[in-house]
Amino acid sequence: MAARHLIDAHVLLTRNNHLLLSQRGGQDEFTTRWHLPSGKLDPAEPLTQAAAREAYEEVGLTINPSDLQAIHITHITGSGHEPRLGIFFHATHWQGNPTNKEPDKCPALQWVSFDELHTMDIIEYAATGIRAFLSGATASFSEYGWPT
Repeated sequence: MAARHLIDAHVLLTRNNHLLLSQRGGQDEFTTRWHLPSGKLDPAEPLTQAAAREAYEEVGLTINPSDLQAIHITHITGSGHEPRLGIFFHATHWQGNPTNKEPDKCPALQWVSFDELHTMDIIEYAATGIRAFLSGATASFSEYGWPT
């Protein structure tokens, strides 16, 4: 049994019926596959701030955490070395233009039309949140007790 579960924040960035995907680099089973801007929570960090931070670190966009709408929550195992809880947020507004700020980890960014997403080799973990978003799902979510 795993000693812990990781918590990941994922950001769905959409524009004109297109979704921004990032391609995974590295040398593991996910190399060259497509994913969303995402990352693990830092200690003492609320989820929406983590999602906004990851979007800035990975694709250079500034997002106000209040502009993130919770879409889907998934608890998954078998996608990496440890079980994880993934929370998927749709960014309703942001500032900036997406740029690849981590070319050593991400060889490419690509806007993909919703109609063409099924042709992309998307990591299954990310695909669960994308499918939920495309189906119109919204998740009830709140943060309590975090400093503003």
